[in-house]
Amino acid sequence: MIQIQPSTHPASAEERAQRMTNPGFGRIFTDHMVVVPYKEGEGWGKGVLKAYGPIEMDPAASVLHYGQAIFEGFKAYKQQDGSIATFRPEANSRRFNTSAARLAMPDLPEAIFLEAAKALITQDQAWVPGAVGESLYMRPLMIGTEAALGVRPSNEYLFILMASPSGAYFPAGVKPVTVWISDDYVRAAPGGTGFAKCAGNYAASLVAQHQAKGEGCDQVVWLDAVTRNYIEEMGGMNMFFVYQENGVTTIATPELTGTLLPGITRDSLLQLARELGYRAEERKITVDEWRAAIKSGRMTEVFACGTAAVITPVGHVKSKRGEWSINKGETGPVAARLREALLNLQHGLAPDTHGWMKKIVG
Repeated sequence: MIQIQPSTHPASAEERAQRMTNPGFGRIFTDHMVVVPYKEGEGWGKGVLKAYGPIEMDPAASVLHYGQAIFEGFKAYKQQDGSIATFRPEANSRRFNTSAARLAMPDLPEAIFLEAAKALITQDQAWVPGAVGESLYMRPLMIGTEAALGVRPSNEYLFILMASPSGAYFPAGVKPVTVWISDDYVRAAPGGTGFAKCAGNYAASLVAQHQAKGEGCDQVVWLDAVTRNYIEEMGGMNMFFVYQENGVTTIATPELTGTLLPGITRDSLLQLARELGYRAEERKITVDEWRAAIKSGRMTEVFACGTAAVITPVGHVKSKRGEWSINKGETGPVAARLREALLNLQHGLAPDTHGWMKKIVG
């Protein structure tokens, strides 16, 4: 059971409303967080919901030296009937533990993961925004906290769950991005941590993202580490390519090879695409194919997907090999339709035939 210790200084209704006006993404946080400690030989201790605030850590904590840190991201949505539900939290719990195993960290029971989410969302339900495209973003993380400088897995860990109200990712409407294909850096290599959601993957990506910004681009597109020709991801998002051939619409996404993050939004869109009558494929796609298929007109749209933005269309590509535009730099109909279908399901505006939504409040 999660012990509830409510904050003695929660935000007033007026304060909360002011902070939730144009909240952006990941900039403001709710009144509370959940923390659960772990100790080797004892297992997971009692979880506590308490006021959101700083955590105390020894300077020798292993996370600060050897990077044992993983995280997840999922969302809670206001439903049409006023209730609150989360989207596929069990899938996030499973991926969290896959990441933990890769970094030699302990398994967190799904029951604790889900109970922590329920406790925090219930306590801070007033922070869940109501408009379509808005949500309460949930950020679970686990870090090694033992004060020890030996190069080995930590014997102590801390699981933390925080929440952040998120406005529409594109408040002025979905805006296609310009991307830079990185030839100088790789995100992950075979046998590495590409499939895990660990902090180090993101730290190593920042220099390439900085390079992309210097080239006038919004995001970086990663290539495989071996051939430097197979497309993997865009930033921290999975990619989709739309083909129109002989009256058939096909959406293709790079196959999971162990170097890509197995996105939950990715998996959801593959299923929704088939239900909407599209052919959906998971396969390898090269930069040369991308450029040639755009030139021939076979490929009509490209978009990326993830928890934060749901779907982000790609309008223009830049690289050392040349540049090209996609769909005249505009959002395509397939991306728009898939985005609407997923958002409608998440907000209870369409039937949840998959049982993806887990009711928390109401």
